[in-house]
Amino acid sequence: MKLIFAIIQEADVRGLLSRLIDKGYKATKLASTGGFLKARNTTLLIGVEEEKVENALRIIKENCRKRTILDPIPPYSIGAHGEYIHMDPVEYVVGGATVFVIDAIDYSKEMED
Repeated sequence: MKLIFAIIQEADVRGLLSRLIDKGYKATKLASTGGFLKARNTTLLIGVEEEKVENALRIIKENCRKRTILDPIPPYSIGAHGEYIHMDPVEYVVGGATVFVIDAIDYSKEMED
């Protein structure tokens, strides 16, 4: 048994969850926030049998795309004394998915014994 942690951008959640459910996967959805841009993300916890991991990863990759955003006020554009420091907007690439796959124990099977 494996546990997939998939951290994805909020814009990709609905499509990814629909596709996972269509393919028979179950997921727990947690709201999360990124540390760099402070953007809203979603972390999905997906428990899968080992032989289904590659298919789940393929579905995640197909449904979570990267996109470019323009931040009109970059971080640190306010001076130490509150004055505004003129800076040009900054472009960031966001999206895709950050995925971790770890070993997990299926306690539900052990509880049946």
